[in-house]
Order: sequence, then structure tokens, then C-alpha cells
Amino acid sequence: MAIPTDDRISADAAYGLACQGIGMIWRSDFQNARQLLVALAARADRKPKRQAASAPGRTPGNAGLSVEAFNRIRQARSQRARTLGMLLIELDADYGIALRRAPDVRQACLEACGPAAEPSVLSLRELLGMIGAHQWRLRGIEVPAAGGRIHPHYGVFAPTRSEYIDLVERTPLPGPASTIKTAFDIGTGTGVLAAVLARRGVAQIVATDSDTRASVCARENLNRLGLSARVEVQQTDLFPEGQADLIVCNPPWVPARPGSILERAIYDPDSAMLRGFLSGLRAHLSPDGEAWLILSDLAEHLGLRSRETLLAWIAEAGLAIAGRHDIRPRHPRATDTDDPLHAARRLEVTSLWRLKGASG
Repeated sequence: MAIPTDDRISADAAYGLACQGIGMIWRSDFQNARQLLVALAARADRKPKRQAASAPGRTPGNAGLSVEAFNRIRQARSQRARTLGMLLIELDADYGIALRRAPDVRQACLEACGPAAEPSVLSLRELLGMIGAHQWRLRGIEVPAAGGRIHPHYGVFAPTRSEYIDLVERTPLPGPASTIKTAFDIGTGTGVLAAVLARRGVAQIVATDSDTRASVCARENLNRLGLSARVEVQQTDLFPEGQADLIVCNPPWVPARPGSILERAIYDPDSAMLRGFLSGLRAHLSPDGEAWLILSDLAEHLGLRSRETLLAWIAEAGLAIAGRHDIRPRHPRATDTDDPLHAARRLEVTSLWRLKGASG
């Protein structure tokens, strides 16, 4: 259900409607709609974010958070998103907005949604996310190890956290770069890790991703960086055909179901990608090859996956651990005490696991 709304509605009244799941189609000044969204967010955030650290009957992670506590936090965030998503903006068939002081969002919407067939209605919150993603895509993110700027597309994980890039840049190659005939970058996303490997001297790289957005994004970035002759992008699930001397994978780190397209690079239901990578790795690794699995231990601190489980999956796949390199996170959330997951984030370590085929 949705009703027309304008400047005459109070923030409290709008919040009441939003909490009931009643959409409000905005018919006044666009910038006033943004102000109302801020007011709605302030009201939504008045509710306590923190829950009890653990729940009876379940083993908590080593940060004291149980699976139930993590799920409650996610449910609260999901409810917040639904509430704020009740403020709606009408778009014409060309993604134009017929409101005072409305920005030109046509290109941002085209990049995120593709060509429009008819007029539509979109939540202001989602629309602002598309505008932000468009700005990221225009400006790009400077990644020195990749040799320039990486331009993320909407719905593709942006390399704003540099720890995993630092690990791939600094970990010694399994031999001189000239001896690595082929490398695979599994789940390439923006193509940033493939670019880092190319800058390190790896001559031929195959970068894969199952997502169309990511495949297009990676091709554009690698072409912009002048690396398209050395990196082939394939849209496929996990591995390409053949074997490689070095295989790199940075899968989603948290085994939970994503709630939106933007969460797919963070949440991996039942660790499906991680387990698929490990189980198929040995068949695609050359006899003397090495694989680099980049993985945060945040899931362990949340009680979602144990270290023992990860080690068992590695062993079951016929793999041996040749070494591990660790790094602490530097992103702002790691020190944000207001984050309900702070107890886990302050303990987080991101690791590059060096894996080889087990002998015997």
C-alpha cells in the first residue's frame, strides 16, 4: 500500500506510517524528501541496537556473540531498511524525476537497473545508494598495487578495505614470476586482485566471476589499466578450464544469507562458495602449484563457523597448509564501539592461507 505524501507531513507521522509498512510517494521538493529520510533514520536508530551477548542453548563465538545474537542484529538492520524504504520517489520511463530540486539520476539508475521500460517507483534510500555507487564508479578508488584506480560498478564489491589487497601484494610468489605460466583469480569482482598479480609480473591470468555485473566491471577496469592482454575475464562459476600454478580466491567471509544485491560479496550462505572453491581446488592446481585463500576470521568470532571446521574442509579437499600470512583490519568499523558487532570486529584478523595439494 502506498499513499501520496508532501511537505505537510510531520516526521513522526511519516515514521508511524513507515513502521506500519505504508509507502509514501513523495510529491514535493526532492531535497525536503532527503531531510525527511534523515529524520526517519534518527527515529529508527532510537531503538536499542545491542542485544544480549549470547543466548541459552547455543555456543557463542570467542567474542561472546551467539548465532542468535548475530541473527537478531541482522533482523534489526533489515527492519530498519524496510522502514526507511517506505519513502518513495516516482521515476518516468527515462528515469527522470519531476520534483523541484531533483538531481539528474538517469545515468545512475541506468547503470544500476538497466534500461527502463516504463515509469516506476523507487525508495529514496535505494535511489541515494545508486547515486552514491555512480559517484564511486566515476571517481574510482586509487589502488597503487593495481597500478591505478579501480572503478566499482553498482552491486560489485568495492576495494575500500585494503587488507586483502596488501596480503596479495606482499605474500611471496610460489616461485619467480617468470615460472608462473598461468594464474586464476576466482570471484574476481572488480578485477583488482588480477591486476595486482599482473603488476607483480604474472604473465597470464584468467579471472572468473559468475555475476554479469562483476564480469563487465572487471573487463572495464583491466582494460583501463592496460592489462586486458594479460588478463582474460570469464563469466563462469568458480574455476575455468585447465590448471594453474597460482590460484587466488577472496570469497565472501560470512556464512549467512545476503539480504540484497549489495550484500552478496559479504555473505556466503552455508559457506557455499568457500566449500566449492576448496573441493574443486586440487583438480585445477598444477602439481607444484599453490593456492591463496584470503579469508577473515570474523565468522569465527561470531560463532558462525569454527576454525576446526575450516581446517577439516581443507583436509577433506586433499589440501595441505603451506603457510599463512595475517593482517589486522584498518577500516573504521574495527574501532567503532557503537557497532553492535564491535566485540567481534576488534578481534578480527584477515589471513592469506597458502594451500598445496597434500602428498600421499
